[in-house]
Formats: sequence, C-alpha cells, structure tokens
Amino acid sequence: MTAYLITGAKIVGGEVADLLLDNGEIVAIGADLEKPQDVETLDATGLIALPGLVDLHTHLREPGREDAETVLTGTRAAAAGGFTAVFAMANTDPCADTAGVVEQVWRLGRESGYADVFPIGAVTVGRQGTQLAELGAMADSAARVRVFSDDGDCVWDAALMRRALEYVKAFGGVVAQHAQEPRLTQGAQMNEGALSGVLGLTGWPSVAEESIIARDILLNAHVGSMLHICHLSTKGSVEIVRAAKKRGLEVTAEVTPHHLLLTEDLAASYNPVYKVNPPLRTKADVEAVREGLADGTIDIVATDHAPHPVEDKDCEWSAAAFGMTGLETALSVVQHAMIDTKLMTWADLADRMSHRPAAIGQLSDHGRRLEAGAAANLTLVDPAAQRTVVPTETASLSRNTPFEGMTLPGRVVATFLRGTPTVLDGKLAR
Repeated sequence: MTAYLITGAKIVGGEVADLLLDNGEIVAIGADLEKPQDVETLDATGLIALPGLVDLHTHLREPGREDAETVLTGTRAAAAGGFTAVFAMANTDPCADTAGVVEQVWRLGRESGYADVFPIGAVTVGRQGTQLAELGAMADSAARVRVFSDDGDCVWDAALMRRALEYVKAFGGVVAQHAQEPRLTQGAQMNEGALSGVLGLTGWPSVAEESIIARDILLNAHVGSMLHICHLSTKGSVEIVRAAKKRGLEVTAEVTPHHLLLTEDLAASYNPVYKVNPPLRTKADVEAVREGLADGTIDIVATDHAPHPVEDKDCEWSAAAFGMTGLETALSVVQHAMIDTKLMTWADLADRMSHRPAAIGQLSDHGRRLEAGAAANLTLVDPAAQRTVVPTETASLSRNTPFEGMTLPGRVVATFLRGTPTVLDGKLAR
C-alpha cells in the first residue's frame, strides 16, 4: 500500500494542514509535516479536505436490474462524487429481504474496491407491506444490517409499522420510511397544485407525505425506537419533524440534493428526467427544506441515486419511471444551494454528508473527523472549480441526471478509501 502525504489542504474548509496517510489510516495531521521516504506527495493547495462522504440512500439495482446500474458502476459513481460509503436500498430483484441477498450485495461492494456498500434490508417480504421480512437474520448476517426500508413503497399499515419499530429496537436498528400514503397518490405524476392542473398531470399532494410522517412519529414515540424519514420534501414535513425533535423524539430525516435546488416548474417541459418520487415541489418548499437542513431539523443529505436505462426515461411522462441519478453531482449541488448561499459552512456539509449519515447507519470507520488514528477515508474538493454536467461523462451506467447542461461549482479532485485512492486528479484511479 502506497503512503501519501497530502500538503496544504484546508481541513474541512478551515485551517491549512498536511495529512500523512499510511496503512489505511491518517498517521499524522499538522502544519509542514516532514516527508518520509517512499511516500507519494499530493499538492492540495486551495483544496478542501473532507471526511469521505456517506450516502444513506442509494439504489445500486444489482441484483436484477444490471441494465440500469451494478454495484461496481454505482460505487465508481460514488467515488467520483466523493463518497467512500453508500447504503444500498432493498428494491432489487430478488428483493433484499433475506440474509442471502444482503450478503451478496455486501460482498459485491467489497470486491468493487471503490466504496464500501452497506445493504439496507427490506422491512416486509418482497416489499409488499403484508409480512415482516427476516429482520433478525439480516441483522445477524455478515452484512450486519442495521437500517431497514421498503423504499419505493411506504409501509402504509400502521400495525405492521409498529411491529417493525418494536422488532428493530431489540438490536438498535433503524426503520427508514418512504413517507407516501398510497391511497392519496394513486396515479399521481407531479406535485399537486395549480401547475398540475394546467399540465393535466395527476397531482401528488403534500399531505400524502406529511400524514405518514406524523403517524410514524407518534408510533415511534409510543415504541421508543429509531425512525428515519427518507427524502423529506415539503414545508409541512419540516415543521412536523422540527416539532418532534423539540419533544426529544428519536427521529432523523434526510433531504435530497434535487429537492434543495429544483422546483415543480421543470415539469412544464414534460421531460421525464424531472419525474421523481417524491415529486419536485414549490419554491416555498425548497426554501423550507434548505432552512431545515441549515438549522439541523433535517439531519442529512442523501442522494436517492436512482439510475434508469434510456428506455425507462426516454418516453412519455406518464409511462416513465420515477427517479434521478445523484451521486456524482450531490456535493456540487449542496455547495451551490447551501454553501455559496451562506446557509451552511463546509464544516456543516461534513456534518450533514459524512458524520451524521455514518452515525445513523452505525458505521465506525466512516464519518469520523479528520484526525490521527482515523481511517483514511477522505475526499479533496476544489471549491473554486466549475463544471458543466454532461451525462455521457458520468461513471454511472445510467444517464438520467436532472442537472444536464447546468454549470455547478466544485470538483472532486481525489477520494481515498482506507488510504487507497479511488479518484486522483478528478479521474477514477483504476
């Protein structure tokens, strides 16, 4: 394993220091470190050193939809975006509802070498919402699953959701809810409002999300377990979570990069690249989720990276699949929406995109602060760079990015996984 001396980096946007990486760890950090023999030097002047990013919400599609993404291509995209760990959602085929499937995904992640993959187990068998999956067996497997979700579908049955919260409490697990009341969103295509009426697309009301969040917070208060809200998207949802946290309840929430930046107005183009679940909301909702992320009501940014092959998006809106890619643009979007607007600092970004997601996912080697003795999982970012998003230049197998043609700030220059570069000089290292 090659040792690296990274010189002149701004540590989480603050003080300038050098970092010596060797044997998978940060050996030393400080000003003007002495260069040992047989070490490769990387000049990081003007770059910001961040702990490796952690994504609590990624769709890697393998097994079953390798035409959209594989664990290998998805982790390459993760590394290109500055991530060293991702949590893979359970909506694969077969569904990740058994120890065997989650172990398969976990091992594929280990083999890829680009980012660590931590499978999320399904809450219910086949994500059908009728019977609890093998939660204990997945928790005891080699993958050591601690987060469970039927994401893509809501655990809409209150009694079943209560049982899931009770079950995972025994081993300190987390239930991550896709908050969508299905009876309020039948046939829904975009955010419900004046624009959906003008466009003739069935509306998706905010209350469909907010009612499930409110219900599950009440259930969680009763059970005393850990609840996580996936891809929160409305002003009302922010207010509900904020009230729950003031009560001291164990609830965490995430927002996606696209919900921090894009609005429902893009649906007027009828371009299915903007079709996503939950839908893009109003400007007022965007302002509310930005405020919620800034003040800590929303704990983390999670990409909800949802790759699709061309045929699932290059069609009429109503027939198109929901979802957008996000791993490779997440850091730039958050810089644009939150840092360049002075709503957050780089230290806040490290907290929302590394420390907190790692804590929710109960990781020990990821999300640690950059200090001697910590695992050498880190990323170097050039905050002054700008780039135009070109889908054909991405590492993901799919091209359904909503940011095509947009010029975004920031560029990932290097990503290190346990001291080994996965990205160097802005390019995949192998």
